[in-house]
Amino acid sequence: MNARNYDREMEKTAKDCAALGIRPRLMLHACCAPCSSSCLERLKDSFAVTVLFYNPNIEEEEYFKRKQELLRLIKETGWADFCDCDYDPAPFYLAAKGLEDCPEGGKRCAACFKLRLEKCAKTASEKGYDYFSTTLTLSPLKDADLINGIGFSLAENYGVKWLPCDFKKRNGYLRSLQLSKKYSLYRQNYCGCVFSRNDLKNKRGDVIIEKRDDI
Repeated sequence: MNARNYDREMEKTAKDCAALGIRPRLMLHACCAPCSSSCLERLKDSFAVTVLFYNPNIEEEEYFKRKQELLRLIKETGWADFCDCDYDPAPFYLAAKGLEDCPEGGKRCAACFKLRLEKCAKTASEKGYDYFSTTLTLSPLKDADLINGIGFSLAENYGVKWLPCDFKKRNGYLRSLQLSKKYSLYRQNYCGCVFSRNDLKNKRGDVIIEKRDDI
């Protein structure tokens, strides 16, 4: 059985809307400016995008650094509007309770994805958006099947459509590196939570590199 092509599904949705003369409103959960760059470039002509910055998993100093870079990218490109959320890490630690020792990419990450996507779905529903989605599938390290599965499930619960995505397709990740260089974007080398930071320390030593092109 062939793997499901979420990128092709997204492209078809965009083309179908264009054929009808529709530019749907999309609430896009975003984790950082580098990941958002190529996603927004791909979406901007087909959707009226609002970026939702909801990432309670990210440590405080890192959180505000990423937020400012994302705001700068949006201001310089004009590719989206911005929807902010108060910084409150408590929901993340509640979701991660009992999963602290899970490996990266395991059950703790799945719970974190669901937490952030549920906020996006809820916000999109409350504000009358047509679709919601996320930049998370840009990363080669993240499971597109898992993320899309969560998205489709939340769409049923909140009555707003999930826009299927796999932004790493069509060299999306490579394009994000190029755009990061073009706009001199701060690039982090860990997901942002204390658990991923500790995992990085264990594997590579206590070094956080501001700009990185090989992760």
